[in-house]
Amino acid sequence: MATVLTRPAPGSAARRAPLTPPSGPPASPLAPAPGRDLFIDVLRLFGIALVVLQHWSMPVLSFTGEEIVTGNALASGNAWIITWISQVMPLVFFAGGAANAISRRGAVRRGATGPAWLATRLRRLAWPVLPLAAVWIPLPHLLLASGLPEQPVVTASRLAGQLLWFLAIYLVAVASTPLMLRLNAAYGWRVPAALAAGAVAVDVIRFTSGLEIAGFPNIVLVWLAVHQLGFLYADGRLRRPWIMAVTGYGLAALLVAAGPYPGSMIGMPGAAVSNMAPPTVALLAVAFGQIGLALGLRRQIVAFASWPGVDRVLGWAGPRMMTVYLWHMSALFTVTAVVVVGLGVSTPEPGGGAWLSGWPHWLLMLALAAWPMLRGFARFEEPPAAGPYRGGTVRIAVATALTGTGLLLLTMFGFVPGVAPVIGAGALLAGLLLTFSARTDGTPSARTDGTVSERTGGAASGRTDGTATARSGRAA
Repeated sequence: MATVLTRPAPGSAARRAPLTPPSGPPASPLAPAPGRDLFIDVLRLFGIALVVLQHWSMPVLSFTGEEIVTGNALASGNAWIITWISQVMPLVFFAGGAANAISRRGAVRRGATGPAWLATRLRRLAWPVLPLAAVWIPLPHLLLASGLPEQPVVTASRLAGQLLWFLAIYLVAVASTPLMLRLNAAYGWRVPAALAAGAVAVDVIRFTSGLEIAGFPNIVLVWLAVHQLGFLYADGRLRRPWIMAVTGYGLAALLVAAGPYPGSMIGMPGAAVSNMAPPTVALLAVAFGQIGLALGLRRQIVAFASWPGVDRVLGWAGPRMMTVYLWHMSALFTVTAVVVVGLGVSTPEPGGGAWLSGWPHWLLMLALAAWPMLRGFARFEEPPAAGPYRGGTVRIAVATALTGTGLLLLTMFGFVPGVAPVIGAGALLAGLLLTFSARTDGTPSARTDGTVSERTGGAASGRTDGTATARSGRAA
């Protein structure tokens, strides 16, 4: 995730006008400065770190002897209000949108083709998933053969794949970036407004018909709307952050008060409606508020991240954040297997003295379990070096479809024993292989956007393709 984010130089992309920011008033003070954008770097790291902290802190676990019983600490009392801050996937999609805009425009300035740019992004996004699949496809079979109860093994196997939902949806955002940038240049704010209007219509149909499946289009509409706001940030067009924050959170409060939206912005056990799966307009409103809040605090965030000690932490964490995201649930399953299943120790009731005093020890055990996974698998964040992509539009479209299908299958079925995980991993591998082109003699090791670089990457891992990069010691 060590990345230099660069904005287009004035006039440098004249021949590619559809991808350049529209002309207008002078850039806002909140616009990203030329060079790397530490604010976007921090948002992505903060987002992934808070996802991990929430996943490690929420579970309420006990074992009956045959089955593991799960609950959610945030379902207690009014703890759901925490999710209006802790549900940070909107910030991750927003930061990814800004990074994709900067990356794509940089690739255009260098004359890189759209398929070449997308090939690089696909590899950065999906390559680290291969070792996860290589471990988890056989692991449930080995655990069951060793005599462990079936239900805990199946539960862990399913959840290990479910976290890939983010990569599956983010792949759609990445693949649509060239088109959405052109729409952004032509229509600006009207693009996310149209996506939000579509999300409202979907919610109306969903809740009036009572069909949950009717809400599925919002998986694309809501997250693309948030991603599109990142484009506007890259253009310097998000000028009133505190108005955004008040408007977003105020609208969310009205929607929750009026119903049928629940207060929690994450799914809760036994809840009739989820704001997250599929996402709702209430979640989109919270996203708008979160982005406004983050932008309002941008100067303080950048100043804090520039401190020497913080800078070193970010520099260490940056190149490892995709690994942390992909493997943090495996660490949770490991500790649960030993403490809850093996020793029969249940987690305390949330919010009580035992829970509060035991929480730091729980996090320490999880961190210790995650450490060897981090050491072993962080190397896979960097895909193998490849020559410039020369496969054309059809081939990259097939690669995108295969990669997306693989991620979707693993999201839906996890790694539960059966044929689906094998097909999913196979589709993922096939899609990734199609992003490589054979290197010719004399061709330098280069990323497929045409840029020779040491580290470039996808937004989920915090890297931006299309910019010269090095291990600068900062995190993206």
